[in-house]
Amino acid sequence: MRKIIGIALILQLLLISLVAEAQLDMSNFGSLDPSAQKGKDILLKDYQPKSIYNIPQTKIEHARYKVIDIHSHPYAATDEEIESWIKTMDAMGIQKTIILTMTTGAKFDSLAARYGKYGKRFELWCGFDYTGYDKPGFGPAAVKELQRCYNMGARGVGELGDKGDGLFYSFPTKALGMHLDDPRMKPLLEKCAELHMPISIHVADPYWMYLPVDKHNDGLMNAAEWHIELNQKGKLGFDALIQTLENAVRENPKTTFIACHLANCSFDLGRLGKLLEEYPNFYADISARYGETATIPRFMKSFYEKYQNKLLYGTDMGMDSDMYKITFRILETSDEHFYYPSFNYHWSYSGFELSDRVLRKVYYKNAEKLIDKN
Repeated sequence: MRKIIGIALILQLLLISLVAEAQLDMSNFGSLDPSAQKGKDILLKDYQPKSIYNIPQTKIEHARYKVIDIHSHPYAATDEEIESWIKTMDAMGIQKTIILTMTTGAKFDSLAARYGKYGKRFELWCGFDYTGYDKPGFGPAAVKELQRCYNMGARGVGELGDKGDGLFYSFPTKALGMHLDDPRMKPLLEKCAELHMPISIHVADPYWMYLPVDKHNDGLMNAAEWHIELNQKGKLGFDALIQTLENAVRENPKTTFIACHLANCSFDLGRLGKLLEEYPNFYADISARYGETATIPRFMKSFYEKYQNKLLYGTDMGMDSDMYKITFRILETSDEHFYYPSFNYHWSYSGFELSDRVLRKVYYKNAEKLIDKN
């Protein structure tokens, strides 16, 4: 009996030894590649993947047709920078760039003098002067300044901006608490109709910025940086902001409105589509929302086809040639699974392969209808 027990103990010890040795071997196997552990330490903000797929890639050097960029800003601060920008525009096929100055007064006059030297390559739009908006009698002075800016060369208004706290983009005064559909805005909106000045308006932000910053947020990388807190008194949420836009468009049928960035409805373009269908005086620019839409190329292609008469090309991303090229690649090609880190999302992109007919309208024909009236 003792002999049997002894043999059993020996076998048990041997088994324990074998298990321990196997675990050691597995541990060594897992550590053969040091990069495996290193990969676990990469932060999402530092993640910049490169596609490994051996699939067709289209090299875009310039737009297929001439282009009017309906949404840009005075990025160039000197004559030399403007002249360099024009060379880039020529190389990319950009016929004209709309400069949304968001300014009035002497600041607008200075920009008008600087960019006015270059003929029709640039068209400047001014802001609204909200000085005294919170006091009785606001309106006539603001309308007078709008007329003065028009006389100085302004041919539109923008970019106006409201992310919930009120209209805050125009220099020199923020109109916090006043939204686009406020009765105090009526004289300005009517004056724009009289002068045939389109209004470029940015309301809300991409929907990811309103969602909790957690593991379920699809656009986490940007949402974490641009998260919008809605617990502030008087701050409007996404739906309410879209409603202020619709109210203004509906109540001012003779005024042309351009919703910047697809009205930030990239997540629910059906909502934007209804507005485009309902109101003849309402348009949308596609600027700075390529990263948000190039993940759903088939849907976007059908969206562009359906609303081809109401969409306008824009950038809002500087004046670098690579920036223009990525927009052309998304709009023109059928390329799949490519990245553009500057959009700051973790996902890959695919092209829409828009038809020539749609491209012509989005690139310049729709814009010509709005700016040729001036």
